[in-house]
Amino acid sequence: MVLVSVVSSAVALGTVPSVDPAVRSVLAEAVEVARAALNELGEGVVGAYLGVTAEDECAATHRFAADLAGYHGWQWAVVVAAAPESDHVTVSELVLLPGPESLVAPEWVPWNERIRPGDLGPGDLLAPAPDDERLVPGYTASGDPDVDETAGEIGLGRKQVMSLEGRLDAAQRWFDGEYGPHSEMAKSAPSTCMLCGFYLPLAGSLRAAFGVCGNEFAADGHVVHAEFGCGAHSDTTLPTGAGSPQFDAYDDGAVEIVELPAATAEQTENATLEQTESAAATENAQSEQTD
Repeated sequence: MVLVSVVSSAVALGTVPSVDPAVRSVLAEAVEVARAALNELGEGVVGAYLGVTAEDECAATHRFAADLAGYHGWQWAVVVAAAPESDHVTVSELVLLPGPESLVAPEWVPWNERIRPGDLGPGDLLAPAPDDERLVPGYTASGDPDVDETAGEIGLGRKQVMSLEGRLDAAQRWFDGEYGPHSEMAKSAPSTCMLCGFYLPLAGSLRAAFGVCGNEFAADGHVVHAEFGCGAHSDTTLPTGAGSPQFDAYDDGAVEIVELPAATAEQTENATLEQTESAAATENAQSEQTD
């Protein structure tokens, strides 16, 4: 009867508690026992009843809304217990837990797994892992003929060199990156890097697919894929008609504009008469010269 009363009150408040049918009645009805234990704890206001779930045959967890500042969506959890044949309930544990809508901190990630390209700054130190598969001892054949030949000529050479896995990993990053063949820049380029005069091929096994751009106005200093390209290709030509205009622009700002008064009808008529007389005089003079 106690549980029915609590459920009815929760429905009236707009919350419907969930009741696990596997919970024994003596445990399910211990709602007020659980609430009293929280009130006695005195850590904050105990809100609406949210339901009960079974832990096992002898234990169940009652949940209440936690009306605490800064803990939106969190819940009070009270574990109650009773022996198999007992009708007496005891409180085993009280705890504040996040609910489904709670704001919680993201899962902790070790620092060495949080590092991303570009995080390393001046003065920072980043040592490779002891078992880094990208590196092998310098005396071990790396699989790259140029590297192995050079190491053989000068002794052990470098203490460590890139392994086959390390080179493949780097090649895949460069292929998928900003200077790979499928980037937006490459798709709109007139030609490819392998045909560009600014393309400096890498040495070793990566030579067939990668090089460094030597054009200061393009991907200068970056590793580019042979099929990458940009508008600064060495064979790029300007479109016809480009360049400076043949004549200088007319600067109308240096011209003084003067508004003249409109001519009257009499002035227009006199000007026309003068033009007619002048034309007639010119015609007579030409006739006399002809005679």
